[in-house]
Amino acid sequence: MSRTLVQPVGQKRLTNVAIVRLKKHGMRFEIACYKNMVLSWRSGVEKDLDEVLQSHTVYSNVSKGVLAKSKDLHAAFKTTDQSFICKEILEKGELQVAGKERESQLSSQFRDIATIVMQKTINPETQHPYTISMIERLMHEIHFAIDPHSSSKKQALEVIKELQEHFPIKRAPMRLRLIVPDIYLSSLMEKLGEWNANIILKNASGGMPTIVCEIDPGHFRDCDAFVRGFQGKLEILAVSVFLEGDTNVYLYDNAKDLESSSVQETEAVAELGKKIMSNNISSENKTTEEQIKQNKCSTCDAIVGDVKQYREHFKSDWHKHNLRRKTRQLPPLSAEECLAEMQLNDMDAGLKDYSF
Repeated sequence: MSRTLVQPVGQKRLTNVAIVRLKKHGMRFEIACYKNMVLSWRSGVEKDLDEVLQSHTVYSNVSKGVLAKSKDLHAAFKTTDQSFICKEILEKGELQVAGKERESQLSSQFRDIATIVMQKTINPETQHPYTISMIERLMHEIHFAIDPHSSSKKQALEVIKELQEHFPIKRAPMRLRLIVPDIYLSSLMEKLGEWNANIILKNASGGMPTIVCEIDPGHFRDCDAFVRGFQGKLEILAVSVFLEGDTNVYLYDNAKDLESSSVQETEAVAELGKKIMSNNISSENKTTEEQIKQNKCSTCDAIVGDVKQYREHFKSDWHKHNLRRKTRQLPPLSAEECLAEMQLNDMDAGLKDYSF
């Protein structure tokens, strides 16, 4: 009885994967991961390690399928626990990507950094923000090198400091509302004078005087600690203030708003609402024939205009935010509510990354 001879197949296994490499104690260790999942793990979006790793196995060469020796693992990591070692390589290792892919990632991160710098800075002479193209040109002139392992916000802060040494640029002031007991008002005013704060509004009536001021973001943490030490309350009215209007506004006030500042806050929120809704919500002055052609987005539960506006709506941050809420079985938000929630998330992330 003849037997079929099994011939070897010229097949390379574990080739279409993302490889994370770590060199330690003169030895190379690699793990095989799913594509696009490494960055999700490092950013905290993905929590399940099984969704990131192809296998809980440490290699010395993934493409050739060569496993790392146990004695080498113990010498480098003081343990042979594969899962523990995989986590360390995933956190500290270098993600191996193709040249074009790496170039695309660096270009995208360069644009993100420039955008953050534009949002956080102004021209001290005109009090207007620089354009994104001008910020990018200035970053090229100072030969700024991107660190792919560092967050865009941290690098943006470094860019601002370096740009201030060569060009007329400064941080856009923050607009704050400070509420303190009457007995501490004089101390607060003295401190604001030391910080060169610009007083916009001062209401000393009642037992809890209120001050609306614009202050350099570098003094934010000191101001927050100072107000809290007096059993007061600090509210962020605008993260960045420009001459043409306030942007990135989010209100933290849980009490009743004062009449003197409520009008300004309402106008600021309305202005930002128009920006996010400009390509999505149809005008009230449209004719009856145009209103018949309007389309409704079931995700956002809102009328979003004609076919062109309907298509643009699906690209908007409003629709994307409600789509993420829909996957979590949460009700949709209006444009203003969506804007406020996104600004809150951005503020929380910004306060963690920035050292004001």
